[in-house]
Amino acid sequence: MSWHEETLHEDLRQRLRISKVLHRRKTGLQELLIFENPTLGRVLALDGVIQTTEADEAAYHEMLAHVPILAHGAVKTVLIIGGGDGGCLEEVLKHPVEKVTQVEIDGGVVELCRAHLPSICGAAFDDPRTELVIGDGARFVEETEARYDLVIVDSTDPIGPGEILFAERFYAGCKRCLDPGGILVTQNGVPFLQAQELRQSQARLARHFADVAFYLTVVPTYFGGFMTLGWASDTPGHRALSRDAIEARRAAAGLETRYYNADLHLAAFALPNFIREMLAEAGAASG
Repeated sequence: MSWHEETLHEDLRQRLRISKVLHRRKTGLQELLIFENPTLGRVLALDGVIQTTEADEAAYHEMLAHVPILAHGAVKTVLIIGGGDGGCLEEVLKHPVEKVTQVEIDGGVVELCRAHLPSICGAAFDDPRTELVIGDGARFVEETEARYDLVIVDSTDPIGPGEILFAERFYAGCKRCLDPGGILVTQNGVPFLQAQELRQSQARLARHFADVAFYLTVVPTYFGGFMTLGWASDTPGHRALSRDAIEARRAAAGLETRYYNADLHLAAFALPNFIREMLAEAGAASG
């Protein structure tokens, strides 16, 4: 019997049983590992940190995609930074969008996930609406002439290749390539264990957007409880929809989901006090 030990947090370790290694590879950027676990199914780890599993990926990918798309109501063009497993891309493509550009820095992630995690990405990379760019997402948002209704940052944690995707300069780049009324959403960690990441994102996003918030999901594999997803827009009305309006949009899109629903959409923006306190501290520090 072998085990995968995650070492993301200095004082804590998480161990997952490996029943079979499907693929292991070191690229010039990171170490990629896909293995099977009896409870979680197939698991993707990058540099020793769990990224996604077949069993609970819906709790992450559905909330990252459907909350902003249904809140906006008229998303046609989407930019995804990261997300090489294709799970977020697949969820976005369930909507009547016209084009999705995905920028992933490590082509090896896409290659391996297409081969070993089709239950997560499906045929998303073959969809004619998909444009896959293998390159630096931070540079892309600073240089592209395209504009998007929605930018989704499906990043790793702020270490290694993912570190730059939490910088203020990157958020400014995301702002420049959003159309008026556009929305930016970001992966923002587990605040119980990554409080500083949350505070920094709050302060940095607030310098560029009129409406900054965070909403919650719970992904069992991401140790530490609630996970925060960042939200930034210049249109506060996107977060003011009624439950009936959200449900009508969900029904019109014909969405079938494992995690997301209209009630959860609204409830996700209700934060426990310890997270509110972190955000208040960030606001005071930057004020």
